Amino acid sequence: MEASALSDSVFYGWVVLPILIFFARIFDVSMGTVRVILTSRGYRRTAPALGFIEILIWLLAIGQIMKNLANPACYVAYAGGFAAGNFVGINIHQRLSLGTVLVQAFAREDAARLVESLKAENYGVTCIDAQGAYGAVKIVFTIVSRRQTKNVVAHIKRYDPHAFYSIEDVDYVERARLTSARPLANGGRSAFARLLRKAK
Repeated sequence: MEASALSDSVFYGWVVLPILIFFARIFDVSMGTVRVILTSRGYRRTAPALGFIEILIWLLAIGQIMKNLANPACYVAYAGGFAAGNFVGINIHQRLSLGTVLVQAFAREDAARLVESLKAENYGVTCIDAQGAYGAVKIVFTIVSRRQTKNVVAHIKRYDPHAFYSIEDVDYVERARLTSARPLANGGRSAFARLLRKAK
């Protein structure tokens, strides 16, 4: 009787229920963002599991919306949770740092120091001569894990602050040299990342 009275109360309908819907949406949208990332990376077991949980939470949230069509607070909470879920999902993506990227640096100055600095940290590097809009340039390629991108960019900025560089996702790599002399925290990947790798 008390539970029924609580669910029918004004406080529950205008405060508790919208808060629950808001956080449910944050959870399922952020999981959806991670699921899309894992799907693109080929995690065949983890992505479907996340998809199951994601749609289950969404059904619970939309079910409450359908039961409270006359409550605008639920609409606001639903939309706000969706927006916040995208923000949380993007931050999770950045923290997971999954996948492999191709970093290309276009240097108008001598790229020898940049190449040597990358090699010194055990990055695989390819350097070729090219012709740009304003003259000869050196193009430096390296394929690294996404976690190492900041370190590579720091090298580029240190040895050629005016260099133009681009970073692209790589879907498939064979025999790539992705090691770095500088060890990463937790053995190069977090516990969650190790779990994802096992589930792949």
